[in-house]
Parts: sequence; C-alpha cells; structure tokens
Amino acid sequence: MEPVKIDLKQEQQASRARPRCPYSAVARVFFGSMDMLTGKKTTLAKAKLVEILATVPYRAWERREHAHVTRHQGDGSRAREAGDIMRWGKEAQDNEHWHLLLIEEKIREDSAKKAWYLSPPLPSLMVGPYGLLTWTMARLAIRRAFVLNAEFEDHAEHTYAQLVQDHPEWEEQPVESAVLQEYGSFRSWADVFRRVGLDERDHMNNSFVFGGRPEHVVEYEGMPEAAGAGPQAA
Repeated sequence: MEPVKIDLKQEQQASRARPRCPYSAVARVFFGSMDMLTGKKTTLAKAKLVEILATVPYRAWERREHAHVTRHQGDGSRAREAGDIMRWGKEAQDNEHWHLLLIEEKIREDSAKKAWYLSPPLPSLMVGPYGLLTWTMARLAIRRAFVLNAEFEDHAEHTYAQLVQDHPEWEEQPVESAVLQEYGSFRSWADVFRRVGLDERDHMNNSFVFGGRPEHVVEYEGMPEAAGAGPQAA
C-alpha cells in the first residue's frame, strides 16, 4: 500500500487553529524566559535556538535507559521498554539535528545577520540549566519528563506554523539545496518548514504516549505509528 500523501498546508493551518497545550508552570517559565531573551516575534534565529535545546532531553533519556538496562539484566520487559525509549530518543535526536541543518541552510541562503543570543557562550549557558533540569527529571519523574517534552514540542510545532504564516514569500522560493534533498522532496521553503512543524507534532505525540497520556495525541491522516506504548516504571 502506498503511503498517504500528507497535505502539509492543511496540517500547518490545523496547527495554527489548535490551541496550545495547557502548559505546566515549568513550561510557562521556560517559554517566558526564552521570549524575554529573544523577543516575542517568531524568527528563524529563535527557531534555531529551539532546535539547539530540542535534543537535550532525548540525550538524558538515552543515558538513563542505558543505565537501567545495565542494572536490570535479565528483566526482558524492562529491557524492551528501555530499547523502545533509546531507539525513539536516537531517531528524535537525528530528526532535530536535520531541523537545525535546514534552518542554518535557510539563514545562509538569506545572508541573514546572526542573532546576538546565538553567539558563544550564550547557547551553552542556556543548554546547561536545561540539561540539568532534564537530567534530574529523567531520574526522578520520567513520565513527567516525557510530558514536559510534549509541551516543548507543542510549542515548537506552533512556532513553525507561525513562522510559515509570517513569511508568505517562502511559498514561491524553490528548494535547491543539496542538503534538503536528503531530508525530503519539497516544492518550496514553506513546505520544508511545514514538514518540520509536523515532525514536532510527531515528537509531541510520542512524548505523550511514553508519558502515559495517549488521549492527548493529535492524530492526522498519514501520521506514523507511535514509537511505544509508554514506560511501565516511574
């Protein structure tokens, strides 16, 4: 059976129409701090900062699950669960890395001026506290860590939906970069970032599933299967 062709424009509009998740206090403080630093306007530079931070929790979960496999040798169900989380974490990291490459490619194509908050050592200073938060949550409340990531990915999905809306000129800008050809085939830069936004929805959905809240999954035609059925351990 041929895969369903996804209407990227329709899904971007659905993202804009859908209310954001009811964010936790931690998420609201995090997003508010980011707006204070970068400004409230949605920009490519701001999206790049989002992608720099996006891989942090997945790395924390990989380390946690690897340690659990080592400690619980012989527990087949726990090993399978850990394997599901590690595979998903690796796939998500790779996908977020692609997003970062695509943003950098567009910034180069536009000859855009580098945002001050992307100059060293500021990104590292932001990654550090976020890394500590995700590392701590991964060890103390892994389900809550997954849900917090779902909130982060929901925020990212809405960021890209708004970014495309704010740049109607992207509809007519062809995709000529060889880098993008490895990510997928797209008619325009608008569709590239629509696909990126949909990737973030997939990450959000998987985070909700692993966090034990599958009822919050946002379904759409052509969506991939969830990465796992959720962790059994607290």
